[in-house]
Amino acid sequence: MRSKKENQKVLKRILACIRPYAPLVVLSLALAVLTVALTLYVPILTGNAVDHIVGKGEVDFPALGRIIGIIISSIVITAAAQWLMNHINNMITYRIVQDLRVKAFHHLHCVPVSYVDGHPSGDLISRIITDVEQFSDGLLMGFTQLFTGVLTIFGTIIFMLMIHPLITLVVVVLSPLSFAIAGFISKNTFQMFKKQSEARGDLTSLTDEMLGNLKVVEAFGYQEEAQERFEEINERLAGYSLRATFFSSLTNPATRIMYSIIYAGVTLAGCFTVIGGGLTIGRLTSFLSYTNQYTKPFNEITGVITEFQNSLASAARVFRFLDEMPEAEDLPEAAEFKDVQGKVELDDVSFSYRPDQKFMEHLNLEARPGQRIAIVGPTGCGKTTLINLLMRFYDVTGGNIYVDDHEIRDVARESLRSNFGMVLQETWLKNAAIRENIAYGKPNASEEEIIRAAKEAHAHNFIMRMPQQYDTVLGEDGGSLSQGQKQLLCIARVMLHLPPMLILDEATSSIDTMTEIRIQNAFGKMMEGRTSFIVAHRLSTIREADMILVMKDGKIIERGTHEELLSQNGFYAELYQSQFAPV
Repeated sequence: MRSKKENQKVLKRILACIRPYAPLVVLSLALAVLTVALTLYVPILTGNAVDHIVGKGEVDFPALGRIIGIIISSIVITAAAQWLMNHINNMITYRIVQDLRVKAFHHLHCVPVSYVDGHPSGDLISRIITDVEQFSDGLLMGFTQLFTGVLTIFGTIIFMLMIHPLITLVVVVLSPLSFAIAGFISKNTFQMFKKQSEARGDLTSLTDEMLGNLKVVEAFGYQEEAQERFEEINERLAGYSLRATFFSSLTNPATRIMYSIIYAGVTLAGCFTVIGGGLTIGRLTSFLSYTNQYTKPFNEITGVITEFQNSLASAARVFRFLDEMPEAEDLPEAAEFKDVQGKVELDDVSFSYRPDQKFMEHLNLEARPGQRIAIVGPTGCGKTTLINLLMRFYDVTGGNIYVDDHEIRDVARESLRSNFGMVLQETWLKNAAIRENIAYGKPNASEEEIIRAAKEAHAHNFIMRMPQQYDTVLGEDGGSLSQGQKQLLCIARVMLHLPPMLILDEATSSIDTMTEIRIQNAFGKMMEGRTSFIVAHRLSTIREADMILVMKDGKIIERGTHEELLSQNGFYAELYQSQFAPV
């Protein structure tokens, strides 16, 4: 019962997707009517032609020639109409799929970061790419075969009634058995295709995970476990696919048996009627042709229904993703920052990833414009979480965060984030030329600005050694560049943009010591007059910070300058001594 309701809900959503293309659908239906009408007219002509061949020496050649001419014209017009109809159906299908993919990709940028963090990337990719593709296959079959099939069934019934109502009754009475068989199979296939789509998403997710971390997998010898996980999911997928295919493959032979019974019954009844003088041989020929045309669409429609079950299961996964609540929209009166000074204040801020598990409580901080605030502490203490709250990747669950005396939830997200420059420990470079990667935050930057930013980030020298220098196209995630080189390009990207506030989250963690010294000098110039938040594990990089926040278990347990914290001989002093104590 639940699957039936789900089917109906998904069908309504699909019809809503089709609605913008209603004129094309109407045109396709009109061409389908024309195609079916001409196709069904040909058996009448064929029957008439047979009746004009009475016997040897009694053939009406002039009439036969006219009929053959009409048949040929009908076939040509039918072929042209069918080609045009298929072209229109393809257009409708691929435009709907294009709209759905664009909508899904756009929604990916609208859902909260917490949703993306909580779902495997491979599963999301599978929904946007694979499931939409599966949906398009079923939709295309629906357009190309369902319309003409239904029209053919009703059309043949009308023509058969015109020829002989009693024999038509034999056909119509036996037909519901075919529907009953198709309906039984359809109910079983939907659940299997649904499980197949879910298993396919799991497999895509695992493959994406392994490809993205292949070096780690091989370094830790995880290949065997990964292979076992892959085989388990693949076996599950194969099982669901096999059962779905088994049920769907029953459709054609089961319905063909019914159609053979119907055809045999019509032939037998027709022969007795001809003997009794109730039908001519030509009329019987037409009737048998209509019987064949009547049963043929059932085979096609049952095939469409089977494929459509797969399509519905895939569409349901896409729609479930589209139904995910987007990130809360900016308030209608949300402010836009202008001439940001960089004053940042945390007022009794609390945050938890799960409602039942407290993490960060009662954080207070005031950073004056131009101050350098360093954040240190053990792994998992909340350093990166604090950065995420400042950027509004997550919203606080208690308290307030202010930038220039504006509560950040009252400010447009784009305006807030554009005033922060971020260099993270995890590098990200797109598949594009080096100059495009540097100018990512400032697309209209001039050549001179790009080169100056690269020089300040100490990336210019290695860029000039690349095959096409600044025009060198990088592969996925930086291609063959070292981790340090990727980091330098990310630093150059921020140096080009230079917003009033900076976030440096382990920004030099992948850089050698000599380059780090030069980068720290560049950072020093870059941070002048800019409020900066520096997350660091290496305490040597933050000695010059105006304030150091020491975090532990989601709380700020110490704060002060480097010298003040050392003199307190507390947790910071322990961290510092653990890094610089003599071996």
